[in-house]
Amino acid sequence: MTRPIVAITMGDPVGIGPEIIAKAMLDPILHEQARVFVIGDLARLELAMKIVGSPLQTRRISSVEQASFAPETIDCFDIPGLDPELPWGILAAEAGHAAFLYLEKAVELAMNRDIHAICTAPLNKAALHAGGHKYPGHTELLAELTGTPEVSMMLTTPKMRVIHVTTHIGLIDAVAKIDGPLVYRTIRRGYDLLVRAGVENPRIAVAAINPHAGENGLFGYDEEAQKIAPGIEQALAEGIDAEGPLPADTLFFKAGRGDYDMVVAMYHDQGHGPVKVLGLENGVNITVGLPVVRTSVDHGTAFDIAGKNIADHASMLQAMRAAVELASVREGVAQ
Repeated sequence: MTRPIVAITMGDPVGIGPEIIAKAMLDPILHEQARVFVIGDLARLELAMKIVGSPLQTRRISSVEQASFAPETIDCFDIPGLDPELPWGILAAEAGHAAFLYLEKAVELAMNRDIHAICTAPLNKAALHAGGHKYPGHTELLAELTGTPEVSMMLTTPKMRVIHVTTHIGLIDAVAKIDGPLVYRTIRRGYDLLVRAGVENPRIAVAAINPHAGENGLFGYDEEAQKIAPGIEQALAEGIDAEGPLPADTLFFKAGRGDYDMVVAMYHDQGHGPVKVLGLENGVNITVGLPVVRTSVDHGTAFDIAGKNIADHASMLQAMRAAVELASVREGVAQ
């Protein structure tokens, strides 16, 4: 049995992605657990390494077989084309297009089973759109590239896991989209992931939409009974320990103290807010339901500090470790 192979995509190459990758690749434990390489622009990676003072060497590769995976070296699957003079921290169409190309290559390698997991540095949605790729973000882009009709976003921290029924759509659209079957499928995807990760009989809390879970119909339009409860009932019928719909304010407090193994949030900010209060440096984004393992940092491109050796790489390192753990479970390879 061998260590899993993890490809790290650079994300937007003029954001903080190259810097946090350069810093995270200095971690010796990571190299003991996995075989890791970068997909991105080699020149930009080397520039970031100089900025952070990395003593490592780089190797240009054009296939996974060429990678050495040596701890003193960063193997980079080089996808050239980025203007070497492009400044850090600007919104650029060519950077958005480059981020797409890095991810496209990673998905190709994963679908061909040349790698065991993908870990992504952040991309910028506006730059991605300017580059001609009209996706709300990584999650939706990965779903299309892998031909997956529906996926879920899960955010994890050491204290909490949150999976989302809806993500990158407006609140009114989210409420309209939520229904019993979608709630059930989200619960099921999260449950299956936790079981594969070794959590026995996960305790799952499902959040309501309205304040006080609708207060028996006083608030809202009976969404809890009409849209959420049927999905919970289906999960319960299959033996899943799911509770709800529960008022979100107290639910997240209870989840933070360990009462539940996973929370099902109804919309983007309902789930993201509590997780990010716990600390961006510990957050990991996992796309659940893909045919490949994908993890990511739980923050953006931070253009305002890109190229200044300020960015904290803790979330990047956590995302890499999560990719290793999930790939090890899924593929049966050793850490």
